[in-house]
Amino acid sequence: MRQKLRPVSHRPSSNKSRGQILSPRKTALALALGTALAVGLVACGGSDSYNGNAWMRPSLVAQQAAASTDAAKEAVANQRAKLLVQAMTTEQKMQQLTGSMPELLPELPECYGARHVSGIAALNIPTFRITNGPVGLGQNDCVSKSVYDEVKAGTKFFTAAYTHPTSAKATALPSAISAAASFDPGVATAYGNVIGTEMNNLALHVFEAPGVNMARLPILGRNFEYFGEDPYLTGTMGVAEVKAVQAKGLIGMPKHFVGNEQETNRMKIQETIDPQVLREIYLLPFEMTVKDGKAASIMCAYNSVNGLNSCENKALLTGVLRDDWGFTGYVQSDFFTVKSTVGPMLGGMDHEMPIPQFWSKTNLTAALTAGTITTAMFDKSLERRYTQMFKWGIFDRPLKQTPIDFASNGQVARDIGTKAAVLLQNNGALPFASSAAKLVLIGKASQVYAQQAVAGGAVVGKAMGGGGGSSDVVPNYTVAPLEGIKNMLTSLGNTTATVQLILVDDANATATIDGVSASFADVTAAAAGADAVIVMAGTIAEEGADRATTQDGSSLSSVTVPLAAGATAADGSSLDWYASASLTTPATATGTNAVKNSNTVAMVKAIMAVTSTTAKAMAQKTALVLKDNAGVAMDPALVGTSGPSILEVWFPGQEDGNIVADLLFGRKNPSGKLPVTFPYAGKGFLDSLTTQQFPGVVAADGVTQTVTYSEQLNIGYRWYDSNVSGQCAVVNGSNPCVAFPFGHGLSYTTFNVGASSVARNTITGSYEVKATVTNTGSLAGSEVVQVYLSLPASASSVGAAQPPKRLTGFQKVELAPGASKQVVISIDPSGANHPLSVWSTASNAWVIPAGQYTVHVGKSSSPKDLAQAGNFSR
Repeated sequence: MRQKLRPVSHRPSSNKSRGQILSPRKTALALALGTALAVGLVACGGSDSYNGNAWMRPSLVAQQAAASTDAAKEAVANQRAKLLVQAMTTEQKMQQLTGSMPELLPELPECYGARHVSGIAALNIPTFRITNGPVGLGQNDCVSKSVYDEVKAGTKFFTAAYTHPTSAKATALPSAISAAASFDPGVATAYGNVIGTEMNNLALHVFEAPGVNMARLPILGRNFEYFGEDPYLTGTMGVAEVKAVQAKGLIGMPKHFVGNEQETNRMKIQETIDPQVLREIYLLPFEMTVKDGKAASIMCAYNSVNGLNSCENKALLTGVLRDDWGFTGYVQSDFFTVKSTVGPMLGGMDHEMPIPQFWSKTNLTAALTAGTITTAMFDKSLERRYTQMFKWGIFDRPLKQTPIDFASNGQVARDIGTKAAVLLQNNGALPFASSAAKLVLIGKASQVYAQQAVAGGAVVGKAMGGGGGSSDVVPNYTVAPLEGIKNMLTSLGNTTATVQLILVDDANATATIDGVSASFADVTAAAAGADAVIVMAGTIAEEGADRATTQDGSSLSSVTVPLAAGATAADGSSLDWYASASLTTPATATGTNAVKNSNTVAMVKAIMAVTSTTAKAMAQKTALVLKDNAGVAMDPALVGTSGPSILEVWFPGQEDGNIVADLLFGRKNPSGKLPVTFPYAGKGFLDSLTTQQFPGVVAADGVTQTVTYSEQLNIGYRWYDSNVSGQCAVVNGSNPCVAFPFGHGLSYTTFNVGASSVARNTITGSYEVKATVTNTGSLAGSEVVQVYLSLPASASSVGAAQPPKRLTGFQKVELAPGASKQVVISIDPSGANHPLSVWSTASNAWVIPAGQYTVHVGKSSSPKDLAQAGNFSR
């Protein structure tokens, strides 16, 4: 009978518990238990066998298992790593510094695998398996053995191992930005739990996620993989996800370090970012995942920052990451990021992926001979990775696959999606009555928005891939909105309702109604005669390309640059490796870096303006469901009492139809908040950009492209707040540039955030913000109390001008009708998010400016939703 060693879950604890020492009796018991587990493990084949290797001694395994703190556990793991590295030959070390070419995996002989490092059985080094992310397990290093046979026969290229229809299925979760929209770290934990559980099911070790880059611009291609426009929100969600994944005995890998916001020319881009801005915005989420999340690894990025390639940037990889933050994990390259042999090793990178390229045996041997690197550098890099592998039990358990519980994990995905949805406005349509007799479902986004490696694409009548590239997941099943809505009506006792599916072409000229050709006039007539009108609209986003929208939403020409499966990365494109798709890069010119799939706004306007009914009547029966990569610019005609009710569900993943139905019919109450700002069309940050800010200026060599983050600290809501004295001057408490502010989100019930206060805790030194929330409506629901901090005027004298406020805390509270609860949100001056501090480039340190700090509490970042809780001085 096999025994499975379950790694000890280490969660952050108080300083008191960290210093706790086990009693002699408990220590002896723990050691005995650890020894028993270790002996049982070796007996049942963990990492083959003991083999007499010192790093696998049962007593050492037991000592690690009995460690009472995270630091103690890592210390033993490091001891084991050193013993292993000392026993390795130089050739073995070189082989272990990179990913391996696809091969049949010895421990899993039915797997033709890629994304791994081949093991060394004699040294008890297991095959080290790495999977992509960040919205579920993608491109997961195991396709059918038959693919290997085809590659061997020359009928397929080796890259078929990375993504193929036979790739193992996994749960396609809602997009990562969905987790952020929940404003609930518990949702990010649930997200990580599903991922970690399925990684163990599929015998994987490393999760290349979470993505903690910033949604700097609403059109950036991978915004859906990230957590929004605020660094504190991003860091908070990233910490929760990393902890959850690593609690399963796995390695989390926050990415892409750092400034990898832009997809356009990302492999050649040079980014100029003020050091203070880099620290306060773009590095901050990484700092939080390292300090608070104890991330075991970090992925360095394609782009260069301030003149140095990210994977060779010693100032960042060594100076910031290790020296300043105390990072003890290892740094892996993004795929084909490495540009040289010596630079990354001197800079602090530890592992090249996906195959030996610049760190091939030939190149490393040449560098050793030239004296530009040493084997001691190999040792350090391997010790860092092996320490984390030992720490999380990867050496100490057999590589074995088990079935995934798709039903249970699918339910979690559904729950995440409903908690992430944001009700932007409600003009009486929602929730729909369960007695509705005739419903119409309109729009191409009425198809499934799951991440699908082999079946994506904006094709009428076929599933749509809501986010591709690294986020490709092959789901076990999908639920289309039509299916979800019909099932919901049946469950509510309405078995006679009809739901028409209407797909409209991009020109709003022709359509199909339940598969039968129709005119657009037929569409508006069907909408006018329906009891409930559901219009679904959205975008397709994918790694490798950015998207923009012109002020009127019209389409612009684009140039596509296809990358065939098996091509090299020499042309600057990245390798996604899925056989039926190619990457595209939009042509870029000043103000015209845009592509849009359909004239959705015009379609919705036409439906809302049908002459056979009043505008008010249409508004009260129409819901616009948005499925977006991130923020979108809103046409003023859609916002306000004459517009439809609007529900943002992001990319819902495989449970799309169930999530949408739960929300539209009130089985679940929306509680999400916007992690990005939704501006009015023509009035957003995007409309103010220069070519220098995006897509960048190409140098005389025609290759190097430089992007300058000249907006400094003012991204997202900070930009809108900072422009209130100009084009965004506040009117009646609202910013006229903003349709829906960061942090905004309604409910089917109502809430009141009462009087708030702030006081310093004399014991902890934190500032405690208190507020009482009351559910003033008739339904149970959840509200998010948000805390923003205005720094003293002296803060701007340190360097870059500070925006009017920054998010420093939030808490989600669930309340029954009429119930109240006091929430307490702490602002810790010494926290990894540096809530009171600004970065002084001159001092190379965080400083707390002198003066008065103002605390604001409310339900969004909008001035009309905030009240002052009080002030304090430093």
